Amino acid sequence: MSPESIQNFLALSIGFAFAGLIATGYQMWAQRPASFRLLEQGASAASFAAVPFLVFAAPFIIMRNTVRGRIIERRRFEFVMIATIIAGLWSLMSGTIVVMTVEVVTSGLARLIG
Repeated sequence: MSPESIQNFLALSIGFAFAGLIATGYQMWAQRPASFRLLEQGASAASFAAVPFLVFAAPFIIMRNTVRGRIIERRRFEFVMIATIIAGLWSLMSGTIVVMTVEVVTSGLARLIG
């Protein structure tokens, strides 16, 4: 495997892990699962605050809704596959942002320390 493939796989994995972490943290804090309905509160501060959260939690929410839809509503395989691809690409992008942020923070800390 090429280094770029490994880097993309790690970004994808980190994106899904981070999405699961913050969505589960939200569920523990709010006592209800995270959903895209957080945006339906109208033009309020809570809606604007929900946007960055949903940007990073979306892959987890998409996959959770897809699996539940497949089990409960017997959705077709094609729909599940398309949703999985969308969640995977979204996770790859958000995972790349998380990795880049960690790199910037660690290099900044290294400069401060040494």
